[in-house]
Amino acid sequence: MADQNLPDLSSEASSVPETPVPATTSAVETKEKYLRFTILQRIEHITFLLSFTLLGFTGLPQKYANSSFGQGILAMLGGIETTRLIHHFSAAVMMVISIYHVMEVLYKLYVERTPWTMLPVVDDIRHVLQDIQYYLGFRKRRAYYGRYSYAEKAEYLALVWGTVIMGLTGFMMWNPITTARFMSGQAIPAAKAAHGAEAVLAVLAIILWHFYHVHVRNFNKSMFIGTLSYEEMEHEHPAELAEITARKVKSALSLPEIRKRQRIFFPIAGVLTITLGFGVIEFLTIEKTAITTIPRGETAAVFVPATPTPRPTPSPMPTPDQNRPVGSDTWDGFYQALFRNRCDSCHGATQVGGLSLKTYQNALDGGKSGPAIVPGDPDNSLLVQKQASGSHPGQLAIDELDKVINWIQTGAPEK
Repeated sequence: MADQNLPDLSSEASSVPETPVPATTSAVETKEKYLRFTILQRIEHITFLLSFTLLGFTGLPQKYANSSFGQGILAMLGGIETTRLIHHFSAAVMMVISIYHVMEVLYKLYVERTPWTMLPVVDDIRHVLQDIQYYLGFRKRRAYYGRYSYAEKAEYLALVWGTVIMGLTGFMMWNPITTARFMSGQAIPAAKAAHGAEAVLAVLAIILWHFYHVHVRNFNKSMFIGTLSYEEMEHEHPAELAEITARKVKSALSLPEIRKRQRIFFPIAGVLTITLGFGVIEFLTIEKTAITTIPRGETAAVFVPATPTPRPTPSPMPTPDQNRPVGSDTWDGFYQALFRNRCDSCHGATQVGGLSLKTYQNALDGGKSGPAIVPGDPDNSLLVQKQASGSHPGQLAIDELDKVINWIQTGAPEK
């Protein structure tokens, strides 16, 4: 049956008596399909679903970056930088689809005069009490829901609230300098805590609540195919079905009346869309502090002679019983801070290639390709080999690399 022949289920059936659908319903009506969601609403839903999934898949590993789960996801996605780019792109898509949803709701409310059936009403409280009676065995069947049940309304309002919170806190984390101009610096770590907690809550709500009620307990296909059958309507939305069967659905507005309201609505909606769109662009471009986290070192080519330059015989490595004072040419005195500044993004919590440079022993143990530092032997130290190319992401400056080579050559003292 074509969409244009399907009844428009747009009104709340709160005034319909608490009675089942009349038994005199014809066989033709029982075979009818009832339109729930248009093609544009279904596209909107799948777009929001994909952006939400990507946000969760890329956001939670960043929150739990020190866990094996987080490190595995980050490594699979190509590192923290790629993960953040995917996360930011998904956030932009969600903001755009949210703006579209706001315009769609305003159009239906003003132009089409569609009742806002997602708002809670007094009948929802009565339905909650009736469902409690049903589950306790004091009532034969569940409450008679209209277009949306109280559970669907609660989930929708939670989605709206969560989107607003995630957008505001995401802006504060994405643009900390701008945030600090108007708020205390303490607001930024607070936003990080709220953003992460809300993300966990949202993902758990989708998995434990939405999936169960919509896909497990009773698989509702209307958001994918757009319609519900008579039996599905009778089970999920009996009050709305009773209203349709009783022919109480309001007649469509006249075309001249719709055109008149559109002439008022479209200019206002255009201004709102441009304003909100400008806000999204500012959101994405006002700062670049959160986009590049790996410090860019000098890119000048490092001279590596074809014939290795003879090096003086290194001094003996210090033994544990030597009381060597902490100096600037030691791991504790200089090189730990240098590697933290240059290499921590890849070889800190994420441990790219299995290599961590957080401690002296980590550097000696190395990663999957071998030890990063071989005391007394800079030529076989992977750290020197990688840096000698001159194009490493955490590239050391020429004088820094020379200092590292001399330090390794003298035995790479820790203290």
